[in-house]
Amino acid sequence: MIKLADLYQQFRNPDTIRALSNRINQLASDIDADINIMEVCGGHTHTIMKYGLNQLLPSNIKFIHGPGCPVCIMPKERIDHAATLAQLPDVILLTLGDMIRVPGSKGNLAKFRSQGADIRPLYDPMDAITIAQENPDKTVIFFAIGFETSTPMTAVLIDQAEKLHIDNLLFHINHVLVPPAIDAVMADTQSKVNAFIGPAHVSVISGAKIYRPAVEQYNTPIVVSGFEPVDVMESILRIVQQKHEDKAELDVQYSRAVSEDGNLAAQAIINQYLTVKDSFRWRGLGPIPNSALRLKDEFKHRDAEVIFKTQLPTEEIDDHKACQCGDILRGLSNPPDCKVFGRGCTPDNPLGSCMVSSEGACNAYYRYAGVSHANPKK
Repeated sequence: MIKLADLYQQFRNPDTIRALSNRINQLASDIDADINIMEVCGGHTHTIMKYGLNQLLPSNIKFIHGPGCPVCIMPKERIDHAATLAQLPDVILLTLGDMIRVPGSKGNLAKFRSQGADIRPLYDPMDAITIAQENPDKTVIFFAIGFETSTPMTAVLIDQAEKLHIDNLLFHINHVLVPPAIDAVMADTQSKVNAFIGPAHVSVISGAKIYRPAVEQYNTPIVVSGFEPVDVMESILRIVQQKHEDKAELDVQYSRAVSEDGNLAAQAIINQYLTVKDSFRWRGLGPIPNSALRLKDEFKHRDAEVIFKTQLPTEEIDDHKACQCGDILRGLSNPPDCKVFGRGCTPDNPLGSCMVSSEGACNAYYRYAGVSHANPKK
């Protein structure tokens, strides 16, 4: 039996990382143009910064930190929805932990909880069933967030609520999709991205095939990567090899978990209860067509946005003028370029969602500043 410690050693082995770095540097030296890699997922951003992988690469390989953090892309008006719902009489609002501290236009959910609203962070979404059953006189609303990775959990919750006839459990759906976000990044005339590290956990659910249209349309390599340092370095090497051979292909480095078709059972339960929404406004990217999910019409009796439509604010709200989170999510700036980074905006006192989220790019730079960006604006 393989021990977990042995696996960690395998995927974090310094000698392996050094050998990969040497090969990347060797191949990249023959490439005149910059290789601008967007790592879509915040988990990859943290691996890159935590282990200083960016310091091991040649100057013509640059990272652009993408929108792959479900907390980071949530616009203020959606957070205001959560705050409004939480303040309604006899409502218990449930959401995942990081959302509690993301600022909306009138404060974050932690503020409203301190003022008496019943807002509870969940670490196991299935606890929503228990909370609803234990509070039959309350309306329990699950503020659901996440990419394709966490969408099956929400679908299972809806399925259980239906089968168990838990009528007081409602849903505010904020699940978003990766491929339309890639399209939005590539459609931006200011974008410099010419390669992608594809998200791992998303791909486990949806399969690698979801990226094939982007590879073909934009002639852009996409390598689906695991999260360990060796995974990321192997994925970068595969991108550089493609650039060296003037190719643009879909490649799966994370083959130990990702297949072409993905988890068909998870996809089936998602499709049973959820459908594509016409448009969703992403923080930093703006409205993106067909980029999010909503409850199907036959389940509108569980849709908090339908039931409380008249109470929910409709105004679109931009970020604080000093915050560059939007530019960071679009790959136009790096966290240290922001004037309030590490000053007015820190993990303890976040001004923007890129700092508050444990997967946010600003959080990664701040947390590992002493390790991985001695000269961040280089």
